[in-house]
Amino acid sequence: MDVIIPALFGLAFVTATVLEIRKMRRRAFVVGYSFPVSLDRRLQREFPGYEAADRREILAGLRDWFCIAQDARGRSLSMPSKIVDAAWHEFILDTRAYREFCQGAFGRYYDHVPAEAMRSPMQAQEGIRRSWRLACALEKIDREKPVKLPRLFALDARLAVPSGFVYALDCARVAQSYCASSIGCSSGCGGSDGGDGDGGGCGGD
Repeated sequence: MDVIIPALFGLAFVTATVLEIRKMRRRAFVVGYSFPVSLDRRLQREFPGYEAADRREILAGLRDWFCIAQDARGRSLSMPSKIVDAAWHEFILDTRAYREFCQGAFGRYYDHVPAEAMRSPMQAQEGIRRSWRLACALEKIDREKPVKLPRLFALDARLAVPSGFVYALDCARVAQSYCASSIGCSSGCGGSDGGDGDGGGCGGD
């Protein structure tokens, strides 16, 4: 018995270390991944009004999404951006590249999650709230008192995406947009699972 207990602790330590190393490698894979040139061409074809710099920002948003998907650890998320959702869909169409990406980033195929609006300008469902918390953690933004929007929540408005999801820090503008501050408020939001933590750094393009 005296030998078994230290052995079990040692096994647990080794297992935790292996899992942490795997997590770090997968994050490094996403951060350093170069999206296929064909994806940029698809975006250029589908969205001819956007310049190369705009498309780079969209792909940076897609990278952010994959980072928070890693941090969610299998918990449900909602895609807050229509334009990033469109880029994700175009990426999936390159089936081989997307399959290889998923293996490196998640160790499995990562299913597409359609973009989803908030229920109302002031009410966010659980998936949107979790996406908000993780996106804020990724960019080190105070989720309860944000001074700016995370990229995933800002892109549709920044790029004037038709029928895009527009979020505002100023809740007085909720008639035209979703109130981002209500997503991360400290009370009245409901469903806070408190376990999201910080997402770590994930570079843009």
